[in-house]
Amino acid sequence: MYGRARRTVGLTLIEMVLVVATVALMVGFAAPAMRALVNSFQSEGGAVSMVNAALSSARTMAVSRQRYVGVRFQKLCVSNDSADPLKGLMDAPQYMIFIVHEEKKNNGDVADGFRAMEGLEPIKLPTTMGLMDLSMVKSDADIDELFELSNATTFSIVFGPSGGLVVRNVRVRNRDGVNRPANGLVPPSESTDDIFNVADTICRRKRGMFIQDDYPPRDSVQALGLGEESSCVSFVIYELPRLRAVYDRKTAWTDYLSRLAAKAFYVSPHTGNLISSN
Repeated sequence: MYGRARRTVGLTLIEMVLVVATVALMVGFAAPAMRALVNSFQSEGGAVSMVNAALSSARTMAVSRQRYVGVRFQKLCVSNDSADPLKGLMDAPQYMIFIVHEEKKNNGDVADGFRAMEGLEPIKLPTTMGLMDLSMVKSDADIDELFELSNATTFSIVFGPSGGLVVRNVRVRNRDGVNRPANGLVPPSESTDDIFNVADTICRRKRGMFIQDDYPPRDSVQALGLGEESSCVSFVIYELPRLRAVYDRKTAWTDYLSRLAAKAFYVSPHTGNLISSN
């Protein structure tokens, strides 16, 4: 009994080295596939797939809820300066937000409009590219100012209760129906909406992600390019590095954007699927 060898529990050094080497080889083989998967979501094809899925979901919800439901495309408000809420807009990520139409609030503060859908988080688009409303690109606008960039990258695609694509006026606000305090509310009110809110609340209080649609027209001194607009049916996909380069030279439309119109994507009015113009 005393002469019996004691059983060793665990791995020997050689076994441990073999395990580590095997894991290293598996990681090495898997890394290219993982990089390819990540890159696929950063490509134009990946962006198109994401948008197609979002539009399909919005169309389904419009039919099931018998409401106007859409997908809002908008850049994140990254500014900390309420006096300059569009600061950093060029490099800010663009998101897709599901929006639903609501009737006028009983307090009469604001007209009827769209709100972010409860329980659905905004979806971030690939960081190397973005989407622009085709009508803005074809308007010969230089898009050399931040409010012009805001106007072009902020748009909505809306489906009606029958599931068909519709063109109608869109104004997106917070779920509380509160417009910006500077519009004359006495005393000023503030929304606790974490998705859409007024610029001051987002910049100073970090409450909200996207500036809502109740700001002056773009020809105003305080223009943000965020007012009521018609929903759109087509868009273009731009590459952020290329846009940044021509934007800094103030030649965005002449050097780059004007050529994107030939590669636009259109939304089918019947199925909601994207149709490439190529």
